[in-house]
Formats: sequence, C-alpha cells, structure tokens
Amino acid sequence: MEDNFNINDSISGIWEKLGEWLDSLILGLPNFILAVLVFTLFVIAAKYLGKLLDRLLRFKVRQDSIREITIKIMKVVVIAIGFFVALGLLNLNTVLTSVLAGAGVVGLAIGLALQGTLNNTFSGILLSFLPELQIGDWIENNGYAGRVVEINLRSIVIKEADNNYVVIPNSQVIDAPFKNFSRTSRSRVMVDCGVAYNSDLEMVRDLTLKTISELFPPKNNEEVEFMYKEFGDSSINFVARFWTNATTNREILIARSKAIIEIKKAFDAHDINIPFPIRTLEFNNKLNIDGKTSE
Repeated sequence: MEDNFNINDSISGIWEKLGEWLDSLILGLPNFILAVLVFTLFVIAAKYLGKLLDRLLRFKVRQDSIREITIKIMKVVVIAIGFFVALGLLNLNTVLTSVLAGAGVVGLAIGLALQGTLNNTFSGILLSFLPELQIGDWIENNGYAGRVVEINLRSIVIKEADNNYVVIPNSQVIDAPFKNFSRTSRSRVMVDCGVAYNSDLEMVRDLTLKTISELFPPKNNEEVEFMYKEFGDSSINFVARFWTNATTNREILIARSKAIIEIKKAFDAHDINIPFPIRTLEFNNKLNIDGKTSE
C-alpha cells in the first residue's frame, strides 16, 4: 500500500493556515481595537449614567432598594447595547443573531417561570414612583390599616395599630383601591348620635354646632355640619361632621372621642336626653287571687 502521507506537506499546510489567520488578525485588528474601545466607552458611560440616575431618583424615590435595582437595570441595558455594537463592528453578525435568539428564548422561559414575581417587581417599581403612596403614610388596603414602613420590589410592609407588621404583595396594592390618610393634612370626622323624641330639635342642632365649633374651629371654607338622619326606634338620630388636623386613623379616633365627650357634657348641662333602646313587655293574661288565669 502506497503511503500518501507527507509530513512536509502537512507542516507546510499548517504554516499556510496560520499565515491566513495572521493576515486576518492583522486586517481585523483595527476593528477589534475599535470594538474594545466602544465597549469600554459604554461601560464607562453606564457607570456615570448610574450616578446621574441615582441623583435624579433621590428626589423621587425614597426607597434605597428601588433606586439600586433601577440603576442596575439601566447599567445592564447600556452595557448590553455596547456589547452588541462591538459584535457588529467585528462583523460577527451570525454570533449576534444567535445571541439575540438565545436571549429571547431564555427571557421567555424566565418570564413564564417567574410571572408572579415579575408582576410584583414591576408593581413595586410603579409604587416607588407613585406620589399617592410613600413611606410613613397611614393607609388602608386589603382589609389592613397601618403605617407604611417599607416598599421593596416584592411587597410593602405596614405597621398596624396593634404593633404588628403586615406584608402585602405589590400586585395586590396596585390592583386594589387603598385609602391614604396622610396625603391631606385635614380630615373630616363624623359623629353619630340620637336625642329623645321630646327634645327641642332646633336647640339640639344649635348647641351641637356651637360645641363642636369651639372645640374644632373650622378653617377657610370649612364648616361644621349637622343633619338629622332618621326617626329611630327610641331616638331621633343625627350626624355631625367637622374638620380637624389628622393624618392617621388614630388621630381621627381621638378627635371623634373628644367630640363625643364635649357633646355629652353640653347635653347634660341642658337636660337633653340621649336615650338608650327601650323594650316594652306586655302581659295580656291576668292572674286571679286563687292562682287561676283568666282569659
């Protein structure tokens, strides 16, 4: 069998191939250097843009965790753009297409697997920019009431009046209505009461208005309101509404308590009766002396 292998030809072919690679490297060296410079510039730009974004977010976002994740996302996006631009300068279009396709598939898989988590994350970002909800506000949401102590990328944490903490997922806060007591410095308080049927209703009205106005003086266009609501079972019921400085539910309860005490004092001083429910029992059968009942 004739041996066709020639070591000299093989070595010559290797040197020829290495020469072609060296020529390609020398020809592509300017593009390579340019790609490295462009990528480095994008990395530096991401660093300084992160600092600039941090300064801007400090005026809008009070949560450190939200600012940090937003800055990191921005940096990743800028660096990724620089990476793709560098690949384009190296004429690696095939690699670029493969990377984009792989990133799309991976992103879809991650999105489906972490659908609930991503929902809470994006909801947390929205909440961080929502002026109607800030740390320190007293809110009511999903049946819970308390002061907001933390807003992170997964949930908000509120401290209730009983000193317990409640963790509410961000998506539930976004999707459900919430009541914020702290966005306004003045709140309207309502007090319900009732007086006896033989009371002088006009005097009751004037006395209640006078008592509350002295205790909680109205400001600007505010006024103390008094309206009779209904004929109750044992009283004529009314509601009194007034304004006070209150940014929490506790302050509203304190104001209502003060109003009730002063109204009771004023009614007692003027002999106005606040009746309690009365139940009358009727016995139709009469009892004779001999112990027998008569129809």
